[in-house]
Amino acid sequence: MALLRFERVEKTFPNGVRALRDVSLDFHAGEVATVLGRSGAGKSTLLRCANGLETVTSGQVTVDGTPVGPSTLRQVRRQVGMVFQQFNLVPRLSVMANVLCGRLGERDWRTSLFFAFPKEDYDLAEEALEKVGLADRAWDRADRLSGGQQQRVAIARTLVQRPKVVLADEPVASLDPSVSETVMELLVESVRATGSALVMNLHQVETARRFSDRIIGIREGSVSFDVPASQLDEGLTAPLYAGAE
Repeated sequence: MALLRFERVEKTFPNGVRALRDVSLDFHAGEVATVLGRSGAGKSTLLRCANGLETVTSGQVTVDGTPVGPSTLRQVRRQVGMVFQQFNLVPRLSVMANVLCGRLGERDWRTSLFFAFPKEDYDLAEEALEKVGLADRAWDRADRLSGGQQQRVAIARTLVQRPKVVLADEPVASLDPSVSETVMELLVESVRATGSALVMNLHQVETARRFSDRIIGIREGSVSFDVPASQLDEGLTAPLYAGAE
């Protein structure tokens, strides 16, 4: 069974913009998939529908067999991790506190209110920070880190969540090329080690080819192609960006 499934998904915004058009896709355990397309093609909307940040107009999204909807959001978000372009850390909190936020879905409201995490959560956070090479920065404020380090903290936060699906929305778009390489390697290796499904949005075609098993092209809300990374060529990608400035 697919860990993440889109079945004939449509998304039309109140202003009439049709962001997704009859999208059907399956993503499986251990798979690294990248979605390519120009800005406004529907890539981010696709990911946001996967974790309930956007509600589909028609069709269905399921995570490990659970339909994504208002009544299942807490359950779904426990199983779906998200890595954002702008990191989404709390700047004034320590690196450790930011990573522990990945455990909030497993704890009751009192933990959230008082940040009273059990030792097992701290152990998980320490392990995750070790994996991303930031164990020595655990008690520094998050805003004292570089952009690449902050994105590594965001990956650690996702790892402690132990998700079945990881979504990454332009995870290296705001980073320097040399830093991007390190972050991409870390993200892909971490997810492969856990057997999760990783679905990324990227602009960089060569980065997608290098780090992905599978590449999906989105144009004007529709799936243009869905191929193994080894089969990606300019004949497929050129139409995606036709007319882009």
